[in-house]
Amino acid sequence: MLLFSLFRNQSERETILFGVFAFIIILFLVLDLGLFHKQARRISTKSALYQSIFWVCVSTLFGFFIYKYDDSGAEGAVEYFSAYLTEYALSVDNIFVILLILKYFRVKEEYYHKTLFWGILGAIVFRGIFIFVGAYLIHQFHWILYIFGVFLIYSGIRIYFEDGDEKIEPEKNPIMKFCLRFLPMTKNEHGGSFLVRENGRLVFTPLFLVIALVETTDLIFAVDSIPAAFAITQNEFLIYTSNIFAVMGLRAMFFLLAGIIDKFYLLQKGLSIILFFIGAKMLLEIFDIDVGVYTSFSVIIATLTLSIIFSVLVPRKEEPEEKDEVSS
Repeated sequence: MLLFSLFRNQSERETILFGVFAFIIILFLVLDLGLFHKQARRISTKSALYQSIFWVCVSTLFGFFIYKYDDSGAEGAVEYFSAYLTEYALSVDNIFVILLILKYFRVKEEYYHKTLFWGILGAIVFRGIFIFVGAYLIHQFHWILYIFGVFLIYSGIRIYFEDGDEKIEPEKNPIMKFCLRFLPMTKNEHGGSFLVRENGRLVFTPLFLVIALVETTDLIFAVDSIPAAFAITQNEFLIYTSNIFAVMGLRAMFFLLAGIIDKFYLLQKGLSIILFFIGAKMLLEIFDIDVGVYTSFSVIIATLTLSIIFSVLVPRKEEPEEKDEVSS
């Protein structure tokens, strides 16, 4: 709460709402790790579905609290849901890359939950820092918003023309290079631990490297999502709460979509259109053209809905396999 009071004359209502938000997040993080998942185990699709529904309901309920009790009222609630939906949709790409990392390192499925838990815990901290720095810079130099706008348009165009076939090269990741060079490592997994004592000295396990890569991946995706959130609203309270609620739902959505994520192939195109739209909306302010929050929300939800519907109705065309010519 002290963090966000540095930027604005925070109202008493907003302070209370942030306290409620912090209580919810801390409570369920403690219950998750300390009670529900003491032992490593595979998360079933049914459990993932229930968790996904739970976090969507909690996030929606918090949006209702903003509408009912925050000074920003209905407009603030719409901005919150716009930022939440944008971040939630962007998380789909994040899920795919995280899945590739886990497969690359051959992480056992029973360790997926633990890996994602600590990855999300890091995201809560690092995204807070990103938003803190972004809010400070915007309050000092408002023109930075227009740089964000140009960056979002560029990101939208880049994502639109990507082929969607993600490739990861962990050996080229600077964080992984640093860990392998300067940290004592072991090749044994040691029951899913991150740090163990081996032959009398402390060493890091391969799962620690996975966590480091997952955190790096989230920071890379935050480079798109945080500017997009600032393009929707400059209220850091709404940005942070919507962002973290979306991230909290990311883990459950991971287990739910891991096997079918490639079916929503048009979602990437939809995300690129949303980023382009948000960036253009920000730049239009230079010419005193204001795109209302309700219009923005309608465009975001319509684009996401149509992307999902057309992904289901229009099957993805399979790439023709090259047939080897058999010489006689």
